[in-house]
Amino acid sequence: MEQGVLPKQTIKQLLDANPPLVAGLLDPDLQLQPCGIDLTVAEIASLEGEGKLAVENADRILPTPSVMPFGNDGWIYLDQGSYLLTVNEVINLPTDVMALGRPRSSLLRSGVTVGTAVWDPGYQGRSQCLFVVHNNAGFRLERNARIIQLMFFHLDSPSEMGYQGIYQNENL
Repeated sequence: MEQGVLPKQTIKQLLDANPPLVAGLLDPDLQLQPCGIDLTVAEIASLEGEGKLAVENADRILPTPSVMPFGNDGWIYLDQGSYLLTVNEVINLPTDVMALGRPRSSLLRSGVTVGTAVWDPGYQGRSQCLFVVHNNAGFRLERNARIIQLMFFHLDSPSEMGYQGIYQNENL
């Protein structure tokens, strides 16, 4: 496998691996892009309380997420603010692949963005990201909407151990 961003044909091959690079795609034909995969909205939560990040992980405090229900029509209105969003898809990175996520351009054009961390080699889980509505008028979001394009990068050598952090196997 060559180094750099993985193209569509390589991603397609990795979707057939065991485990697949990404499992639980709602519509593979729609979600598979020229250099990535679109991730979709499973749930969204408001953040209750303050957070705290310290030198030691033991002193870390995360705000409590409070899941917000979608309406019977599958839509939710979000006021300006920050939310925790969980995706539908399960990411299964081999130890020689890492990923970066970027918001879809339609979000940016609507005054909304997504913040993500790095998906380290060896990570497995149903990821969460920061969903931020900057638009003063708010934003309407439909369940299962495509919000992030996840791009995969092949490393020149496998990571020794792969991801070992507290978010390994999250939301599975």
